[in-house]
Amino acid sequence: MVHTAAMTTVLLVDDEPAITESLAYALGRAGYQTRTAASLAAADAALAADGGLALIILDLMLPDGNGLDWLRSLRTRSDVPVIILSSHDDSVDHIVGLEVGADDYVGKPFSPREVVARVRAVLRRSATPGERPRADGPRLSVDPETRRAWANGREVPLSRTEFDLLAAFVGAPGRVFERDHLLDKVWGPDVVVAERTVDVHVKTLRKKLVEAGLPAETIETVRGVGYRLAEAP
Repeated sequence: MVHTAAMTTVLLVDDEPAITESLAYALGRAGYQTRTAASLAAADAALAADGGLALIILDLMLPDGNGLDWLRSLRTRSDVPVIILSSHDDSVDHIVGLEVGADDYVGKPFSPREVVARVRAVLRRSATPGERPRADGPRLSVDPETRRAWANGREVPLSRTEFDLLAAFVGAPGRVFERDHLLDKVWGPDVVVAERTVDVHVKTLRKKLVEAGLPAETIETVRGVGYRLAEAP
């Protein structure tokens, strides 16, 4: 189902009223509904009360805990998209955030218009893509209609971005995807994302495929170019 602004609710998890107020105003003007939570406990309560949340904007430093730890726990029970919003100008936090399941990362100070653009892009990626063909093979298969993936007959739990990457690879086995192409295809041409982001998501995708019993070289690195899905022998 494709999300539209008029039917989506965004949860803002931040203990700074100035931040949540500015974001709520910008998102409201763009047609989104918002809810706020000033702590991780309040965020859990909001999730329990509203199973229809479309996206979460999450600060990392909150009064009752660390946002990364909360996100890691969230990913065991929900695949709701998450954009991290943090004053930490730290590439380690950025990479760890993506590895534990964040869909995007925005640093403070920020432009509310930029955050709205990121929200639109993440929700666009999270919509079920009808244009992708179903791809099946003896070892790996994806179903875009249900957004589920299997390796050796075993379902592989993937984040939205990991699924989109895998679907791109499975749809064209052996094709080399340059990082710029993957950024456009998965994140969208309107979103500014570092090429390093592709590498981080491919790394986590590989790890999950290995855990499901596939060889590490299932997704091959083409040095200096990008990545490709190894063709089955």
